[in-house]
Amino acid sequence: MLTEPGADAADSWRERDLAVLWHPCTQMREHPHTLPLLPIASGQGPWLIGRDGRRYLDAISSWWTNLFGHAEPRIAEAIATQARTLEHVILAGCSHAPAVELAERLLALAPRQDGRAPLSKVFYADNGSAGVEVALKMAFHWFRNRGIEGRTKFIALENGYHGETLGALAVGDIPLYRRIYAPLLAESLFAPSPDAYLCEPGQTPAERAEQAAAALRDLLERHADEVCALILEPHVQCAGGMRMHDPLYLKLARELCDEHGVFLIADEIAVGFGRTGTLFASEQAGVMPDLLCLSKGLTGGALPLAAVLTTQSIYDGFLDDSRERAFLHSHSYTGNPLACAAALASLDIFRDDDIVARNRATSARMARLAADFADHPHVADVRQAGMIVAFELTRNGDKRTPFDPAARFGLHAYRAALERGVLLRPLGDVLYWMPPYSIDEDALGLLADTTRAAIDHAVREADACA
Repeated sequence: MLTEPGADAADSWRERDLAVLWHPCTQMREHPHTLPLLPIASGQGPWLIGRDGRRYLDAISSWWTNLFGHAEPRIAEAIATQARTLEHVILAGCSHAPAVELAERLLALAPRQDGRAPLSKVFYADNGSAGVEVALKMAFHWFRNRGIEGRTKFIALENGYHGETLGALAVGDIPLYRRIYAPLLAESLFAPSPDAYLCEPGQTPAERAEQAAAALRDLLERHADEVCALILEPHVQCAGGMRMHDPLYLKLARELCDEHGVFLIADEIAVGFGRTGTLFASEQAGVMPDLLCLSKGLTGGALPLAAVLTTQSIYDGFLDDSRERAFLHSHSYTGNPLACAAALASLDIFRDDDIVARNRATSARMARLAADFADHPHVADVRQAGMIVAFELTRNGDKRTPFDPAARFGLHAYRAALERGVLLRPLGDVLYWMPPYSIDEDALGLLADTTRAAIDHAVREADACA
């Protein structure tokens, strides 16, 4: 790696870090040599600035949270203004303006569906996994309150991901995260994914969606009396490799849930707030879930916050003289005023800057750049959903020849991209773009050029390991 001004200070910071910190989703033995550690000093728009002065394009929006760019002044000012008034108060028995206003605005923006009463209540949590826990517990507890005790299981999709807490992990299907903790997890049922990458020869994504929905129907017919809810990620299974499916699946899943008296939980933690081309991915199927989980981009990436939106019917199922029938789930920072203020500022930006329309223009530019990869000899698939683009890499550019995991293709691509000033974080052999919405034409060009160089470098390294 090239030596930059301030590199000695950055090295010193790395030593301090590794002396005291345990980083998430990381095999710490790989630091500092196999996996470079980036000491970040500041952020500006789509850029991260290291302590050594180097700039890195944040092509993954800092774990899919950052919407408008780092250090967005309107969000920063909203947080500062709120901090001078009220930084936090217990939300059990108390109320405050940011929490109420945010709930009102989220419900006004939430997906709607003809013939269904709109979502009408908001429950706050601290992060995405916690929000999923809230939705799972609400679905189970509602049936329990009605005296229906056999509905204890959830249906989730193969290759899905919903978080790392034990309840969320129980409805996830990525072995790397789930396998070791399997003895601790509640039993779930898994339905085939509608993933369009799994299409058989000649099969369209819509036909794949119908095929997967037929399998879901069979599962529900066999287990409906045991199931309280179906949970899924609408349109994109993000941690599962940015695998995408036709919105038809969500429409069919909604119909099947209604037919069998099962709640539909839409986990839009990663795909909500404009990522897939509409404000919420569920809109593309014309579907309203019974429980809608939001987090990540909710605050524009500034502070941790989650919101679970649900129906009046579910809310009413907890109204009783008995405290045991109440929903007693809680987090110390539930509805934190600073986080709610950040979320309100984020919604203002969506409105004032017409972000969804602007994203359509940006995603069109991303599509043109991504199209150049279709003929790459090691690219098996190029797929896009709005502001998400993914490249499936294989040895021969087809679905039958994945790279040997021991070759560490993704790691080599990650390191090569860092050398060129771009932060990518591959999902196995899948490289993807999920940049802040403020990315401009020049930065997109850098991203495309760097992605190509990273692929070529990783292929050479994989060949050397073969």
